[in-house]
Amino acid sequence: MKKIESRDNKWVKRLNGLKIKKNRDKEGVFVAEGLRFIKEVPADWAVEAYAVSETFAAENDLSRYEKKAEMLCLPDTLFASVCDTENPQGILAVCKKLEWDEGAAFAKEHPFFLLAEELNDPGNLGTVIRTADACGADAVFLSKGSVDLYNPKVLRSTMGSLFHVPVFQNVDLNEISKKLKANDIPLYAAHLKGDRLPYDLNLKDSCAFIIGNEARGLSEKAADLCDQWVKIPMPGQAESLNASIAAGVLMYEVVRQRLER
Repeated sequence: MKKIESRDNKWVKRLNGLKIKKNRDKEGVFVAEGLRFIKEVPADWAVEAYAVSETFAAENDLSRYEKKAEMLCLPDTLFASVCDTENPQGILAVCKKLEWDEGAAFAKEHPFFLLAEELNDPGNLGTVIRTADACGADAVFLSKGSVDLYNPKVLRSTMGSLFHVPVFQNVDLNEISKKLKANDIPLYAAHLKGDRLPYDLNLKDSCAFIIGNEARGLSEKAADLCDQWVKIPMPGQAESLNASIAAGVLMYEVVRQRLER
């Protein structure tokens, strides 16, 4: 285990630099913070290094981490300075980004996808990914203009689901819609002008849903790519649902129908 004491240490500077998107993109890595999140890292996922606080090191068995990657130990205050969270749990990991195989996702039997157009809120995106994981979705596709998948707030909101469900960023929705059509996968839009309820759709077969931006909803261009607009019933007085809640309602209807197979 390598002891680090100085703020001028190259690892300290690097960890602080990885809080910035352009540096994460350049290096092809991201930082996972917190014990629960790190426990979700699959055994075969590439990890460059683990960093722990002195208190965490004194109270925990680090052998499982030391076997996998370089181990760094920092004084508690220095460790806190490289973290994004206000009350860090004492451990973080520098993980390699994984390039998922889009072809493998399309090759699944009765694939089930979620698409998002310019989803901007980190908490919403993380929740959508976590829900997609819970529902057994085969992939999530994020359009250009969406918040960065590796934003620390997004990562925390996924609760580790980032490691379980393929997520594709900076997707051209027009190109994805062509692939969906070529593979006979209907694309449904969650839309306030929808004329069908999601409960009336056949979701036991292949399907994909698209949700829009939190403030603007779906653009006309994206809505026009869809095979059907569906409306989530809202008998109360609210005019719309939070984007992640809407996505959850739709994805769990897929789950409900497929449980009846």
